[in-house]
Amino acid sequence: MAAADDSSTVYDLLIVGGGVNGTGIARDASGRGASVLLVEQDDLASYTSSASTKLIHGGLRYLEYYEFRLVREALIERDRLLAIAPHIMWPLRFVLPHSPEQRPVWMIRLGLFLYDHLAPKMKLPKSRALNLNTHSAGQPLQDQYKKGFVYSDGWVQDSRLVVLNAMDAANRGADIRTRTRLVSARRVNGIWEAEIEDMRKGGTKTVRAKGVVNAAGPWVARLLSNQLDLPNSKSVRLVKGSHIVVPQIFDGPQCYIFQNPDKRIVFAIPYEQRFTLIGTTDVTWNEEPGLVQISPEEVKYLCESVNRYFKEDIKPGDVVWSYAGLRPLYDDAAANASAVTRDYVLDLDDTNGAPLLSIFGGKITTFRKLAEHALEKLAPVLPAVGGYSWTADAALPGGDLGTGGFEAALNRFRDAAPFLSLPFAWRLMRTYGMRAYDVVGTAKSLSDMGEDFGQGMTANEVDYLIANEWARAPEDVLWRRTKIGLHMTEEQRQRVGAYIKEKVG
Repeated sequence: MAAADDSSTVYDLLIVGGGVNGTGIARDASGRGASVLLVEQDDLASYTSSASTKLIHGGLRYLEYYEFRLVREALIERDRLLAIAPHIMWPLRFVLPHSPEQRPVWMIRLGLFLYDHLAPKMKLPKSRALNLNTHSAGQPLQDQYKKGFVYSDGWVQDSRLVVLNAMDAANRGADIRTRTRLVSARRVNGIWEAEIEDMRKGGTKTVRAKGVVNAAGPWVARLLSNQLDLPNSKSVRLVKGSHIVVPQIFDGPQCYIFQNPDKRIVFAIPYEQRFTLIGTTDVTWNEEPGLVQISPEEVKYLCESVNRYFKEDIKPGDVVWSYAGLRPLYDDAAANASAVTRDYVLDLDDTNGAPLLSIFGGKITTFRKLAEHALEKLAPVLPAVGGYSWTADAALPGGDLGTGGFEAALNRFRDAAPFLSLPFAWRLMRTYGMRAYDVVGTAKSLSDMGEDFGQGMTANEVDYLIANEWARAPEDVLWRRTKIGLHMTEEQRQRVGAYIKEKVG
């Protein structure tokens, strides 16, 4: 049975898709004073935006495909993002071992020089050569790798980035509805009329908006044809990227970037204190979009990729967790999946009054700039999103760490909550930034934070996630808002799930 309609309200913008692009646009538009409704069929960051390699980077390998504008934009954005969300993002150093059968030294030097200088006023340390025989970064590597290079990029907790954008949008007036599916939409007298379905409670509602943004990621083309019944000349190319997590296989804070014989690159990155993250693959996906899993062939490929370099071999049986996602790349007809552009295309349809903007492609590093460009494109036909660009230096929720950066903020937090162990306090500050104080609330002791589910996850934290971050299911808490599920036993994970069910039904 249909629920009561919302049709008396006319939003300025209806955004379909709760990934990084959709929430980024919602945040920017709300900050410009526009009224925004965002609908997401599942949880925020359920698909592509939680399945990345979790890097804020320019894309060193994109230089081989002459994507200079994209790399420059991404490098500028990398520095901006590190500044506005320093709790969930931080700089990393990447070690690139060299062997003669791969790209020649001159090509690598040239690429790194460009990488260091494409962005003006780069804040991170520049690249340099390494002697792997003497440098500590060479110790985990096989003896045949004697020379290498090191350069800078950044890390991001990708699904948290999405949630923080949604939180900031909501704080500025946006209506964020997760587990809400767009059933259909059509133009009626210059206004979009859309039917949306509540996937948890059932029932549909009619909502109205002056403009629509199609940020459906892997579903962008299908939404045009199925829900909107509109022709489309552009298409996405779905590429599956998979990652594996294994027990820690090297010491130190450095990451590694390895070149494979097939010219692809694979990263090995310290992960969650006790593990190593390895990825990614590039596999063309011709089936329907949705949840995907790593294949045995991909696991083997990733193991073999790092075994060419590390002294310590890994095998498929060492994998403790894996994840995979579909990257909705703009289809530029490249023959090789690795060569498909990571740039984005914004397609505006305003032929019949109410505008529709569809987003093809993109990468997590450039989401903020994409949002700016999207609103610039919409502004001439949707004045409500005009305004000025404001997101470049505005901190995301929890990111206003104050003087002294993360370490100083952590010390102040420990002074305020001395009953928390250093690892516990560190995790809360890395996850929530200054919002960690809200997680602790009025607690004066660990027991005041409610049931301890294990590994530092308490009822206080779960309650905070339900109340403030749209968490409604165990995977929202254990694998997207946090990665605590990686550290817990199955029994502990089930107890968290039971608690969430008790709270939200």
